[in-house]
Amino acid sequence: MGSSPFSLEGKSALITGGSRGIGRETALAFARAGADLVVAGLDLPDLEGVANEVKTHGRRALAIEVDVLDTPQIYATVDRAIKEFGKVDILVNNAGIRLAERFMEGTEQEWARCLNVNLFGPMVFARAVLEGMIERQTGKIINVASDAGRTGSSGQVVYGAVKGGIIAFTRNLAVEVSRHKINVNCVSPGLINTDMWNATRRDRPRLAEAYEKTIPWKRLGEPEEIAAAILFLASNEADYITGQTLSVNGGVFIG
Repeated sequence: MGSSPFSLEGKSALITGGSRGIGRETALAFARAGADLVVAGLDLPDLEGVANEVKTHGRRALAIEVDVLDTPQIYATVDRAIKEFGKVDILVNNAGIRLAERFMEGTEQEWARCLNVNLFGPMVFARAVLEGMIERQTGKIINVASDAGRTGSSGQVVYGAVKGGIIAFTRNLAVEVSRHKINVNCVSPGLINTDMWNATRRDRPRLAEAYEKTIPWKRLGEPEEIAAAILFLASNEADYITGQTLSVNGGVFIG
């Protein structure tokens, strides 16, 4: 079993969008830290592959197919996680879709899907796990936003607005549930080497190139670097941190 600087021994975690990229790396980081995992998302074969990788670290794992646009599926997913592991100590709201287009070129249907997948779904997942967390007076919720929600840029108006909503949701929910000793934080990735960003490179190469030139570190981030930040916020070492947004972006200044 690999080592981790932080311990999640005795914890169980639910990670959405867990089949690849940031979700997969977070699941593996959590497994190395000692957590049992539920990986949830749309691609069941890939989720099962991640679950099998988790098991190689000596942890229990469950793959669940779920559409974050389907509220009953979300509650059923949380119920299965509790039935399997007895509780959900940590929720990582990672599932999301990217929308890279100029505001006047988009459709309202695209806007609605972006809003529902990236904001409404995570809100429902948070509500679904909070009942048990409040009862136990402990829990960690980590939302994955984007620095598009903290800066202004062409081609990300709707996506940035929605991710800004996740940041505001994090801050306000943290205040409301702090009396129950529940931490709610947000990791805000910059440009990360994932399938999502590679799709932007393919579909909008000039836009992608312009964004990449703004990174002081002169490279894209890697999914495991985001997973490391999520692991820290999920650990006991972050117990006094709540309502915060941590940008992991290679040095891009957030004004």
